Amino acid sequence: MTHSLLTVVLAAGKGTRMKSALPKVLHPVAGRPMLAHVLALAKAAGAARTAVVIGPGMDDVRKAALKVMPDAEVFVQEQQLGTGDAVKAALPAIAGHAGDVIVLYADTPLTTVDNIARLRASLDGGNQVAVLGFEPDDPTGYGRLLTDASGALTAIREDKDASDAERKVRLCNSGVLGFRVADLAGVLGRLTNANAKGEYYLTDTIELIRADGGRAGVVTCAAEDVLGVNSRDQLAEAEAIWQRRRRMEAMREGATLIAPETVWFSHDTVIGRDVLVEPNVFFGPGVTVGDGVEIKANCHIEGAAIGAGARIGPFARLRPGAALGADVHIGNFVEVKNVKMGDGAKANHLAYLGDGSVGAKANIGAGTIFCNYDGFFKHQTVVGEGAFVGSNSALVAPVEIGAGAYVGSGSVITKNVSAGALALERSTQEERPGWAEKFRQMMARRKAKA
Repeated sequence: MTHSLLTVVLAAGKGTRMKSALPKVLHPVAGRPMLAHVLALAKAAGAARTAVVIGPGMDDVRKAALKVMPDAEVFVQEQQLGTGDAVKAALPAIAGHAGDVIVLYADTPLTTVDNIARLRASLDGGNQVAVLGFEPDDPTGYGRLLTDASGALTAIREDKDASDAERKVRLCNSGVLGFRVADLAGVLGRLTNANAKGEYYLTDTIELIRADGGRAGVVTCAAEDVLGVNSRDQLAEAEAIWQRRRRMEAMREGATLIAPETVWFSHDTVIGRDVLVEPNVFFGPGVTVGDGVEIKANCHIEGAAIGAGARIGPFARLRPGAALGADVHIGNFVEVKNVKMGDGAKANHLAYLGDGSVGAKANIGAGTIFCNYDGFFKHQTVVGEGAFVGSNSALVAPVEIGAGAYVGSGSVITKNVSAGALALERSTQEERPGWAEKFRQMMARRKAKA
């Protein structure tokens, strides 16, 4: 039987150890705020409703949540009185919900859909509550999961409240819990703060539910799946884990990463099959790469679409709005921004292409610049199909180079060029025979006197 899923995402923590004006849960992993990762998890897990609990004055977190999930219900935990108190803040969403309730944490961005599915399977198996547990290398500081001889969960004991014997237990609480309790709101209302921290622990619901005759279970997962981020070093650790997973996924799907540890993906990077990625390539948000693309070393790519069979780099930069057709060549030290390049177009050396379009099979020579900005507005440069722009040319936008036209090297083009025409803009070359030797002698005399 399929049960409706409500996810409660706790995002109230300030994260003072981050040493940042930015709320902890808005710090990014793979180019996306941790909060957005967890909301995406909730959606992927099949949540029909999601409640987000924030702290007072956290309007930026509210806005970030609604940007990712416009139909999320946002509640404020007025005082920081523990996880139980945080979930109670979402009681308007919980009350009357008879399906599954999963509690997630916005600073734990690596939890997987499989983890949530197995928690729900535990509830399907007859448990009224299930917790995601793990075994860290060092359990110090974590709540311990206490089980009986059958493996059923009997209690969760916070580290500060645990006995010496309980602290020897290695199975720890991730904080991620699943509930299927007809009156979860009533259970939350019975929580007390009689503990070392004086807080309302969500984990105390285990004993309350068991006292009511309910069952509790444990679902185990890898420690990295429930890594909580409270500091910059933990943020870097989460990034490293996410990147390692994504690299493995890319290679399993048919891409070749020559030095995987040097390639950095974004949360939404799309990589086709038979793509070759050389070392030190960075993908920012919004990148799609077609089949058979070759990306050479030391490229930075964001907000760009790369067509099948294209060749990029080395040392190329593709910025937002770069849309490259099939078999396009972008060479070393070429920057492309907001330019559509037709199939087979080339810019192989030392160029800036900003705001415009380049037709199929056109060639952009070394040192070419699209002069797109006049200090106030951006303007378009249009290069037609099969056109040839010679080296060291400046195309001053707005300007159009017609299909099949030639622009002579060293030209500054300020007017449209007709299709099939040759455009030259150069001053007359002057030559003075014998000048070089006379100049050297004059300078040598001056240097001797100095």
